[in-house]
Formats: sequence, C-alpha cells, structure tokens
Amino acid sequence: MATLSPSRQRALLRKYARNVKFLMMIVSIGVIVYALPKQVKFSYEIEKGRIWNQKDLISPYNFAILKTAAEIDNDRKTVLAGVTPIYQLQTGVNKAMLEGFKNDLEVKWHNSGINDRLKERYITAGNALINSVYSIGVLSLNPKYQQNSENYDITILDNNVATPKNTVDVYTREKALAYCNKELSGRTDIDKTFLLDLLQTHIQVNLVYDDGLTTRLEKEALDGLSLTRGMVQKGDIIVAKGSVVNDEVYQKLQSYKKAFEDNSRINGDYKLVLLGQSILVAITIALLMIFLYLFRRDIYDDNRLVSLILLVITAMLFTLSMAIKWQLPNLYYIPYCIVPIIIRILFDTRLALNIHLLVVLVAGFFVPNSFEFAFFEITAGMVSIYSIKNLIRREQFLISAVIITFTYLAAFMGISLIREGSFVNIDWFGFIPFIVSVLLTLLAYPLIYLFEKVFALTSDITLIELTNTNAPLLRELAFTAPGTFQHSLQVANLAENAIYAIGGNALLVRAGALYHDIGKMENPLFFIENQISGFNPHDKLPYEESAQIIIRHVSKGIEMAQKANLPEIVINFIRTHHGDTRVDYFYQSFLKNFPEKFINENIFRYPGPIPFTKETGVLMLADSVEAASRSLKQPDEKSISALVDRIVKYKLDQNQLKDSNITLKDIETIKTIFKRMLMSIYHIRMDY
Repeated sequence: MATLSPSRQRALLRKYARNVKFLMMIVSIGVIVYALPKQVKFSYEIEKGRIWNQKDLISPYNFAILKTAAEIDNDRKTVLAGVTPIYQLQTGVNKAMLEGFKNDLEVKWHNSGINDRLKERYITAGNALINSVYSIGVLSLNPKYQQNSENYDITILDNNVATPKNTVDVYTREKALAYCNKELSGRTDIDKTFLLDLLQTHIQVNLVYDDGLTTRLEKEALDGLSLTRGMVQKGDIIVAKGSVVNDEVYQKLQSYKKAFEDNSRINGDYKLVLLGQSILVAITIALLMIFLYLFRRDIYDDNRLVSLILLVITAMLFTLSMAIKWQLPNLYYIPYCIVPIIIRILFDTRLALNIHLLVVLVAGFFVPNSFEFAFFEITAGMVSIYSIKNLIRREQFLISAVIITFTYLAAFMGISLIREGSFVNIDWFGFIPFIVSVLLTLLAYPLIYLFEKVFALTSDITLIELTNTNAPLLRELAFTAPGTFQHSLQVANLAENAIYAIGGNALLVRAGALYHDIGKMENPLFFIENQISGFNPHDKLPYEESAQIIIRHVSKGIEMAQKANLPEIVINFIRTHHGDTRVDYFYQSFLKNFPEKFINENIFRYPGPIPFTKETGVLMLADSVEAASRSLKQPDEKSISALVDRIVKYKLDQNQLKDSNITLKDIETIKTIFKRMLMSIYHIRMDY
C-alpha cells in the first residue's frame, strides 16, 4: 500500500484546515442569521429634538397615530377611576346575627346579675340596633381604593340590582359599634356595657367586596381603551424637511414605523429578508477573516483560535436576537462590552476593537435608535479596551467597570440633554439597564478562565499569576538556586523594558524571563551565579561533560515546566533562550587544550530552536547581556556599552534572531535600553 510523502501530507492538512475554516464561517453565519429577527428594517432614524434633514416624508397609506405611554397611562387611570368596586349584599347575615345575638344573650344572662324581667327589654334594644345597622350595611374598606381619600364610590349588588353609594353612607364595624354606643348612651334603663359586649360579636360585614367581578369590569373597560388618537391620511406630510422633531411629530414617526413594520410582516418577502441578512452577516465575517489574514496571520492559520473568535461573536449576536424575540424591556441590559474585553485579554487591542465594531454594526440593524445604540456601545467598548491595555492587576477589571459606567453615564446625559434640553426631564431610571450591563460585564473574568481551559490559551490574567514570585516554581527556584533567581529577576526587568519600547507583550516576556532558567535547579552549583564558596565542580569534569550539564538545563527546565502545567507559550522561552548557540567557554577550552583531537561540535551546541517571536528574541538578548555583565571587573559606561554591542552583534552573526521579527531599528532601541539599565544597576553616573 502506497504511503503519502511528508510534503503531500502537509498539503492535505493545509487544505483540510482551510475547509474547516470555511465550514466554521458558514456555520457561524447560519446561526446568526437564523437567530436574527426576520423583519424589514425601517429606513429612518428617529430622534426627538433634532432637525429633520431628509426630504419631506409623505405617508404612503393611512395609519393611526399611536398614543404615548404617558397618554395611555392617563387614559388607564381615567377608565379605572370610572369603574367603581362591586360589593355583594349578603342578605342572610342580618338574620344570622339576630339569632346569634339572642342565643348569646340567653347564655350570658344568668351571670349578668340583671333582673329577669328586663330580658325582653335587652332583646328588643339589641334587635333594633342590629336591624338599624344592617338596613344601611356594613363593609370593610379596601386600601386599593383609598389612594386619594378615605372614602370612595362603590356599587352594591342585591340580587343583580345595582345601587351606587359612597362608603361614607355605610358602616364599617367600628362605625357601627360607635353608632350603637351613641344610641345606648342616653338610656339609663339598660346596662350599656353588657349589651355592647354582646353586640360587637354580632355585627359583622354584610357587604363583601367582589374582586373577581370588579377585576372583570376593569378589564372590559381597559380592553375598550383606544391606543390611538387621530389618523394620518395617505399623502399627508408626516414631517417636513427642516422642521424640528417635536413631541407631536416624533409620535407620528413612531406610529408610521409601527405601521410600516406591521405592513412588512404581512406583505414582505421572508426569503428576501433572509437573503439580505445573510449578505450583511457574511460581509461582517469576511471582513474579520480578511483582517486576521492581513494583520494576525498567526491567528488565521490556527483554526482553534478562529473557532473561539467566531464562537464569541456568534454567542453575542445570538443573545441579542433572543433578547429582541423575548421582548426584553431594554436591550441595554445586555453586556456588549464583554466581547472586546474577552478578545483583548486573550488576543490584542486591535483585534478586540475590530471585532467590537463589527458586532455593533450588525446589531445596529436590528435595535431601535441605531445611531444612539452604536454611539453608546462603540464608546463604551473602546473605553473597556483602553482601560485594560496593560493588564497587570486583577482589580483592573473593577476599575474598568467603573470607567465604563462613567462613560455610559456621560453618553446618557449627553443624549438626554439633546432630546429633552433640560436636566429636570432626564429619566434617570433609564440608566439602570446600563448599570446592570456593566455588572454582567464582570462575567468576562470566569469566561476567560473557561476559554483558556477549553481552547488551551494563555491570558494576561494567567501570566499575572505566573509572575507572582510566590508561585511554587519560583519559590523553589529562589530557595534552591538563589543566584539564578536573582539573575532571572534582572533579566525580566531588562526584557520587559525592551519589549515595551519596541512593541510586544511585556507581561509574557516577564513570565518567560522568570522561568527561563528553572532547569538549573537540578544542578545549581554547576552554574557560576550559585557558587558562593569558590568551589567550581566543573574543575574536575571533562569539558564535554561540563558542556552537557550546562546544555541539559534547557531540557530539564522544559520537563519541570510541563510537570507544573505551565502554558506552552511560556515553555517556549525555556526552549529558545539559548537558541542553537555553542557553549563557547567549554568549546574553546577543549580546542585550546586538545588541539589534536577531533570533536563533534554538536556536543557543545544547544538543541534549539532559535527564537521565533519578538518576545523570545528579546529574552535571549537580555539573558546573554545580563549574564555577561556580571563578568565585568570594573563596569563603567564604556565597558557596558562595548559589552552590549558585542553580545548583540554575536547573536546577529549567529543568525539567532532571523525568525524573531525584530528589525534593526528595534535592535538599536533594545541596546540603548540595556545600556541605560545596566549602568543604573551598577550605579554609573552618565555624562550629561
């Protein structure tokens, strides 16, 4: 069976990767288009208080003018005020209370101490009072109808016969008992206390509030409420060019928009709407892919990273679409800034801004007041990206959230002032959705952690944790090989400042610098920075063996890093910090002492690879310069300058930086920074 050649295999893999990329793009476009609301887009942006700069807008058909929310609310209150609460008369209560009173009196009479001849007098007086009270009626007041005053109009139903009354004309239990007390106050032939004690138990409510019937009447009244006021006839001018969009014109425009959308749902072609949405979303995804191809080829070539980006974009637009379909009270509850924050932390600023702009552009086609929406979200997204440009502390997320909130607040005030022209009329409750959105944006933190694990990425947050000198490997390095640890700290400072100047990930460089020599923990005394007693174990070893011990710290470091689950992007600094250079000290020593012997040069050479990014290239230079500077007997400006020039030239001559994308201009900047920092380290006064 024939096997494919390596070149043929690579070609098939590249072709397969391209097909997978196109498939992911198509799936992403399909999901977004499927989720988007299928409605024709209204052609005009409506903003209250602005000048209508377009041509006269003439109505193409008749449509009703919708009432404003305030008008509808006032109408509702008026209609509900016209519906009086229904109270049902319970006709059997009077008879039951009379019988109960008589029975109760018989039971308690024997212990009252009152002459038996007076019993009928008490029965007659009690019955008269009960009948008098129930001839008027007894009810409980309902707080729902006591908004304006204690008493309110009611309708009493007695066998479906309605009688309008006011609660002031009937009794409550308290008022009924007060009436009885007043009637008995002038009588000396009756023990008032005894009789009132009996009556208070037998005066109960006989007018019962009918919530079901009242609610039904209110609903019927509200159902008959008109939501419109007046009509705009076909051919009428809705708004003239140059006129101000005042409240009346604004309501006409909103009514026209509603009529347009309703008409489009009936008469519009669903397939053409679907086609239009597909074109727009496809353009957006295509622009993203072009950006990645031109400016971030490393991401474009990695389908894993492309799938992550498409997933974030699709998830955000899908969430927006669901919010529109579910009629979320306010679309600003959605945390749009979560997308640029995630992309910025996982990738870079340019990509985050590009993706955020594309997401907002697509969303703008389906949200009301597209211009306002775009202004709010683009400005907030830009601020969110800028506020975490250099993420060095986790609390920057909270700081970023505060800055985003103030950005939203400033934009909200500005747009409100344009609309209302007054601070007094600003609806501050309308800012609550923005606050909720910012709070939801903090979900970016756990989402970044999830994406890191699922897609095997390394974010700045992880790098911050790794650069903590209390991290397990660094703490072990400081204890086992303190000289190497101090060397790593100095290298980190040099490399970080250099990469910051030429452009690159300073946090990544610092992490790589701190871990690049962890392999020396296997044999710390074989490295000169850890030799404090003057004893050098290399003195008793062959040069070849010494070279292998030195070289082995790279492979051992990779092994330790992998065991500690360090990210691959950090392990690359361990792999490349010596490139494929020779251990020249032992190589030259061997040639000097054994000139007649043949030696395989590869025994003295690091396995590589050479640095392949700016960050790894800068680390190599910083590592070599810092180590060499320790050998200076009398460091001064001249010797340090010569040392840096010599080390950098050597790396260039050995072709160690050819794959690291570092320009000659970058090299000059790096050398300047190294010289300045080394002179500062050795406390050398510069001439000025």
